[in-house]
Amino acid sequence: MKTIKIGTRGSELALKQAELVKQELKDFECEIVIIQTKGDLVLDKPLHQIGDKGLFTAELEEGLRQETIDLAVHSLKDLPTKIAEDLPIIAITKREEPWDCFVFADQFKHLKSYKDLPQNSLIGTSSLRRILQLQSLRPDLGVLPLRGNINTRLQKIQQSSQGLAAGILAVAGLRRLGLDKHISEVLAPPNYLPAPGQGALAIQVNLKTFQNNKQFAEQLLKLNHQETYITTVCERAALAAVDGGCQTPFAAYAEIINNKLKLQALIGNKEGSAVYRAEEVGEIINFREIGQGLGEKLKIAG
Repeated sequence: MKTIKIGTRGSELALKQAELVKQELKDFECEIVIIQTKGDLVLDKPLHQIGDKGLFTAELEEGLRQETIDLAVHSLKDLPTKIAEDLPIIAITKREEPWDCFVFADQFKHLKSYKDLPQNSLIGTSSLRRILQLQSLRPDLGVLPLRGNINTRLQKIQQSSQGLAAGILAVAGLRRLGLDKHISEVLAPPNYLPAPGQGALAIQVNLKTFQNNKQFAEQLLKLNHQETYITTVCERAALAAVDGGCQTPFAAYAEIINNKLKLQALIGNKEGSAVYRAEEVGEIINFREIGQGLGEKLKIAG
């Protein structure tokens, strides 16, 4: 059989994530193919000023269509909610911890919490979702744009670039790269929610390629983690219902508790001056409907 080509972005984290998938495809000879995306090339602007979702995925999807790659590995939170029928998400892998975290600058490493940071401290992030929730936690804190790969962002934070006291990053990325030691404080529910799908990896294929290779298809389907699939699809259904993308400050987290599905979500208004929250609990089998219903409520509120 031919070598399976795994498409990925070129960052250290993206390569690590592709390698994790490669390790699961033990019955195949695999090659990792790096594809640069628009989101990787434009680093001097926040994502919401560049465009919408798809900034980190469009070029990989083109590779699938041109059959220069056989599958693409994405961070699920980077994917648009509308996926082309010929390029389905065939598996969502078991989720790493989905939370965000504070990473303190070296001079503040001794502090126990963001609550102890000096008044009017500057926090590095380019995410509208993170900014919205940060301002709810501590309205006095200022924000500076922070983009680039994880090591670049860590360096800027640690060196207090432009006066940064801390930055907000995803726990999953730090853990996958063995950088846990930089986590100063984890941000989790009920006070803080992650991006829909954060911490999970999505495997996308060209439907024609997938259908023409039964052994390959069977192996990929085994990578799907059912609980992660249910909860992240629920979150993404809520995001789709509010027409969310990079320009919408939106957060959601679904979990299975006592055989019920619980979804928490929030949205900011267009001015970013108010936060609307909602919660829904229902039957697991209705995971898509729960997400869509809650999203529609929040769209009206926001």
